[in-house]
Amino acid sequence: MSLPALRELRRLYPEDELVILAKDWVADVFEEQGIADEILRFDSRQRSLRQVGRLKGFDRAVLLQNAFEAALLARLARIPERYGYAVQHRGFLLTHSGKPRIKDLGRHQVYYYLDLLFQTGLSSINYLETPDLVPDIRLSPTKAGLRETARLLEQNSAPPKRYRIGLNPGAYFGPAKRWMTDRYAALADRLIQELDAEVLIFGSAGELKIAEEIKGFMQETPRILTGKTTLPGLIGLISECNLFITNDSGPMHRAAALSTPMIAIFGSTDEIATGPFSDRAQVIHKHVECSPCLRRTCPIDLRCFTRISVEEVFAAARSTLEEVS
Repeated sequence: MSLPALRELRRLYPEDELVILAKDWVADVFEEQGIADEILRFDSRQRSLRQVGRLKGFDRAVLLQNAFEAALLARLARIPERYGYAVQHRGFLLTHSGKPRIKDLGRHQVYYYLDLLFQTGLSSINYLETPDLVPDIRLSPTKAGLRETARLLEQNSAPPKRYRIGLNPGAYFGPAKRWMTDRYAALADRLIQELDAEVLIFGSAGELKIAEEIKGFMQETPRILTGKTTLPGLIGLISECNLFITNDSGPMHRAAALSTPMIAIFGSTDEIATGPFSDRAQVIHKHVECSPCLRRTCPIDLRCFTRISVEEVFAAARSTLEEVS
């Protein structure tokens, strides 16, 4: 969701050198996107203070994350201008600060970083009050990601199918964001049996148990790629899908940025703030009396998910595939 703000910085300051500092697990998102002159990888295994030296010599630090640590490192590196939201008690470490306001205005999270540029004076455009502005979340697979995609698909080769459908049944935040595994299994069986689809199951290594549970419930056999992909490889694979069916998660946002047709299944979270920012996405969300609760686990009966039937998701999938065929 930071891509639109980064593209704006690139547009507003074309002559400046733009360097992105990112943790290893997310840095690959920014590779080959035509934004940064350089990408520095933050080594999470080292103590943060040991990395101050890498930040010296910069004129500005635009802190898109809200951590106190990020502002402290920029200050210790003596970067003259430090821009960020005054949250986490870090306002005194910033030279230019803003206050988050998209929640009060009911706007999508993608505007959060754009609004920081406006509030801190990096941009003169009030992005929240510019109705014809469409944030550019565009993401392209990298060359390495496409090579990995080709290798994985070849290694797991299967007879040609009519459709390739990706399922993302996990969600790092917690089980209150995960539609039930038995329903994903029943859905996958119908996709294979009735639509002649090849079903790929994605996820991190820590979500392999979820994928195996789904396989155990199924009559048919899906292709489990859970834990087998790098981030560039996952992006490449999602770009090759005719349809992506997912919980509210990081892969959901990557699919939106790739403009992959998508069905997003929401439980405890708010699709207005963090739904897929894509006109090729359909959200299925039952607005029960306690939603959105934003909880990691449900203290009652997970009614926001139990009311989403396999038939409803399958019908949405079939309709979407008919439209994109």
